[in-house]
Amino acid sequence: MKILILKPSSLGDVVHALPVLRLLKLQHPEAEVHWWLHSDLLPLLDGDPDLHGIFPFHRHGWKTNGGWRDWLRKIHQMRAQRFDWVIDLQGLARSAIHAWLANGAFTIGLDSGREGAAGLYDVAVPRPAPDAHAVDWYLAVLPHLGVPTAREFTWLPPRPGVADPTAAFPAARWVTLVPGARWSNKRWPAEAFASVVHQLAPHFPAVRFAIIGGPGDRPIGDIIHAANPDACVNLTGKTTLPEMVEWVRHSELCITNDTGPMHLAAAMNRPTVALFGPTNPARTGPYQQLENVLRVSLPCAPCLKSTCSHHPALECLHAITPQAVVARAAAVLGRA
Repeated sequence: MKILILKPSSLGDVVHALPVLRLLKLQHPEAEVHWWLHSDLLPLLDGDPDLHGIFPFHRHGWKTNGGWRDWLRKIHQMRAQRFDWVIDLQGLARSAIHAWLANGAFTIGLDSGREGAAGLYDVAVPRPAPDAHAVDWYLAVLPHLGVPTAREFTWLPPRPGVADPTAAFPAARWVTLVPGARWSNKRWPAEAFASVVHQLAPHFPAVRFAIIGGPGDRPIGDIIHAANPDACVNLTGKTTLPEMVEWVRHSELCITNDTGPMHLAAAMNRPTVALFGPTNPARTGPYQQLENVLRVSLPCAPCLKSTCSHHPALECLHAITPQAVVARAAAVLGRA
């Protein structure tokens, strides 16, 4: 059996889709499973024991003649595999077109009600409930394939060759801080993260704070690091994706905006304090940790918009106090 999964991005969304891969392989260990994935996320799944191959997707490559030729070549490669099942977990026009062009024997995808994608599937799977979590929506595809979902699996197994980055600090207890996010209005203020460090550090002298994120988060990381340089390590822009995964895996707690590493923490069952403003935690919060979400109830939230028109601006996030985060974090660290 050959299976193609289409879920190209983003980091959190791909993490949400991994249970589908794990359960498919548990049910069909002989299956060759391929994944259509954005090139930026290749390090997350490269070498995954449950994957037979990856079709890299270069988002901006389409704008060049060479990009179009590469795209056509990959479509031919997909079709040559003669997939038995094609599973589109993106549910948008671009992924649905790729699913259709892959020409598998059976194509199933998400009925998102957007961009007409559902019309290109043999079966379109609606969201189980209006506020169903993304993970549960993706898993709802599997019963249509005769694959049970009530089985134990390891969401993100340790990667051979990627060392535990905390091993060099045997006496430290690590908390990861994730101050970045793709949408600017999902970013709790850097000064608020700094205040959390300033308040927590004296009460937990063994705790050290690993600030993680991309290169663009470096200025934010610098602000937080300055709150306590002895207790903080600013790793923004300095880790590979697999290294970031291991920092989260070996941390006791992750204090995070609504962004990809939050989903890594939830997948590896690491406690979170998740800060939510414009997005809906019921749908995209830390899976099976919604009790760890901090948010402020406002008539306009969640607006699901990348810009804020409320006055005062960004009140949904800025009204979350450092004291509330410290109290939740201290409760977790005190139990450990």
